[in-house]
Amino acid sequence: MIYIDQFLFFFVLQKKTQTPYSKIVSSDTMKNMISPIQNAVPSPTFLWRFKVTLFLIWGLTCCKIGWDSVMRMDANLRDLFLYEAFLYYNPLLLVTIMVWLWGVNVWVFLQSNVSYPKVFDIDQNHLTHKDIWKCSTWMTILVPTSMTSYLYLYSHGEVSLAASQPVLLYIFVAMLLVFPFDIFYLSSRYFFLRTLLRIAFPLQPISFPDFFLADILTSMAKVFSDLERSVCRMVNKQVATIAWFEADAVCGSHSIAIPIVLVLPYLWRLLQCLRQYKDTKEKNCLLNALKYSTAVPVIFLSALKYHVFPEKWTTLYRPLWLLSSVINSLYSFYWDITRDWDLSGFSRIFKFTKPSLVSNVFYGRHWVYFWVIGSNLVLRGSWTYKLSAHLRHNYLTVFGITLLEMFRRFQWVFFRVENEWNKITRAGGVQLTEVPREDEKLLGSNIYDV
Repeated sequence: MIYIDQFLFFFVLQKKTQTPYSKIVSSDTMKNMISPIQNAVPSPTFLWRFKVTLFLIWGLTCCKIGWDSVMRMDANLRDLFLYEAFLYYNPLLLVTIMVWLWGVNVWVFLQSNVSYPKVFDIDQNHLTHKDIWKCSTWMTILVPTSMTSYLYLYSHGEVSLAASQPVLLYIFVAMLLVFPFDIFYLSSRYFFLRTLLRIAFPLQPISFPDFFLADILTSMAKVFSDLERSVCRMVNKQVATIAWFEADAVCGSHSIAIPIVLVLPYLWRLLQCLRQYKDTKEKNCLLNALKYSTAVPVIFLSALKYHVFPEKWTTLYRPLWLLSSVINSLYSFYWDITRDWDLSGFSRIFKFTKPSLVSNVFYGRHWVYFWVIGSNLVLRGSWTYKLSAHLRHNYLTVFGITLLEMFRRFQWVFFRVENEWNKITRAGGVQLTEVPREDEKLLGSNIYDV
């Protein structure tokens, strides 16, 4: 009995002394169970690095496959084949680059006191620069992947499958733009398509987004030209065929459709100016229309090279083409500086709401204006090279000049939007107060009404 009592006493004593310890152990155990779960969530920095790593691996893989595919081809046909592949994918590559640059424009607007939603008269719940960059990232992945597939399949003898790659890509992009369901920024796509329709048929009063986008389309005239030729070859089943050699064919490089498509953005902008004159009776609208009309002889005089005798081109049409190119470049340059930008007084661009690297580099710096004015003059002159159909054979040079023109337009956007914002503030008495950060306005919102 004594042993039993002693045993019970020690048992009870042990239970009492171990109860707090067991609770502590169980508490520590729970913490150890929770902390790995919490630590399992990757940080944003890690996710960003992981995405960049995957993107670099994808890019290197595409470059390796594409290079090996090109090296497998016959050396005599290699350049012609690359020219055709470049023709199909060049338009979408240029559009992708332009979307990237527009995202940079929007980001800079958000750092400054320029309220671009008011300038464009759009809802506050519009696409942010992050949304724009997200779209351009997917385009950057999609287009080179399709191009790599095209090169690989053709070099390995799968001609029919290779020919389907650009066709499927164009169909996918077209369907994505007109997709009627509320996914992938429906309101933004609707706003874009509606603005394009208003540009093509300027039957209503012209708004700022109308002529702003139309001006950008003039810089993308090369995209329209290559797009027409690409779709023409797809419709006529000439993709990955010997139609490369047939310059005088329906979809060849001598086609009359090329200058017609090149001139369309300028005609649209000219008609907009005439419509504005009808509504406002301002003579500046007629002078602006005259500026866009000077691009017409540059385009069609160049196209005449393939339809007249060489002697007549050298003695008559080539000097006229050079003269019209100089007139168009100088007139456009003058209009950019004095009317679109209003830089006569070197007003300070973008009164930034918060000090940053961008504001320290650009705000109040006169070198910015000298750079923009000088580069705009040079690039205005080089842009006529792209408008000239008889110089299109050097497609890499044309591509480089098109990139430079897009960079010129990228610069133009900053000054043009700021100038319009200054007009709004002067006319309506809008206070230049700090603009709310876009991320704060869109926090918790998934609606994008542009």
